[in-house]
Amino acid sequence: MTDSSQARGGEPRLLLPFLQPFYDFVIPLAWPIIRCAVGLTLFVHGWGKIDRVVAFGDSLAKRGYVPGQGLGWAIFATELIGGLCIAAGLFTRFWAAAAAIELGVITFDIYLPNGFAWTKRGYEYTLMWGAVLFAVALRGGGPWSLDRKLGKEL
Repeated sequence: MTDSSQARGGEPRLLLPFLQPFYDFVIPLAWPIIRCAVGLTLFVHGWGKIDRVVAFGDSLAKRGYVPGQGLGWAIFATELIGGLCIAAGLFTRFWAAAAAIELGVITFDIYLPNGFAWTKRGYEYTLMWGAVLFAVALRGGGPWSLDRKLGKEL
């Protein structure tokens, strides 16, 4: 027996039922919007490292990450190539998982000691982006993705 306050499919009934055609149109757009926002933001971070990836690798080595240069290049690729792939929905789970791991390390190794507030260089921002990337990794590319076009995903 279903609750009379819910429509078919477990969704709550609309307070304004005349909006149903609008929601039917825009709901499928929600996932591509999230994927593009996350992927393109990640891409911009990678682009910012394009001329300083070697120096970035050196700074990782100074923090104790070995091999610093290898990790620097891996992070650069995750942000630049992975960001574009996430936006397009290509190998989405792989790239989103890699970026979520990167954000997890940044959150817990660099920003955790500063507390929560991003205004005090805390972990608020990196934790939020890491969680969103983890959700993208769990969900995959979705219906409007190159993964779906290919018919396969991780």
